[in-house]
Amino acid sequence: MIHHPPSLASAMTPFPYSIALDASLDDADRLMKEHGIHHLPVTENHDIVGIITQRDMMTALARRKARGRNTKLAVSDIYVPEVYLVDLNEPLKHVLRAMAEKHIGSAVVTRQGRLAGVFTSADVCRCFAEFIDDVFPDPGDDRAA
Repeated sequence: MIHHPPSLASAMTPFPYSIALDASLDDADRLMKEHGIHHLPVTENHDIVGIITQRDMMTALARRKARGRNTKLAVSDIYVPEVYLVDLNEPLKHVLRAMAEKHIGSAVVTRQGRLAGVFTSADVCRCFAEFIDDVFPDPGDDRAA
């Protein structure tokens, strides 16, 4: 049974992969596929400057293919510079509220200004499912004992 609110650290995906702003879109695609991830913080000189999502990348690659162009795209061509940055110590309920109010699908989590994690809508769903399991355990669930 949960006796305190979950923390952002317990709900986020820690130690995320990131990609350089000047990397190719093909490199970002490979990295996402290799690790089964959908969000990549974008960095320049070790500073977080944005985020790239699998959806944005797939849209850009499909447009490039539809136009018959074989031009190389870079992360800098499609990344989103307006990233929602939050400190690791920010209360989870504040992050959830901000994401809901601003219709944000992910937050990049920092610790002392450095990349510490990514918190996505998938993490929200997983965390909420665990909360429901704890508060309303199935009658046959061994965890209730």
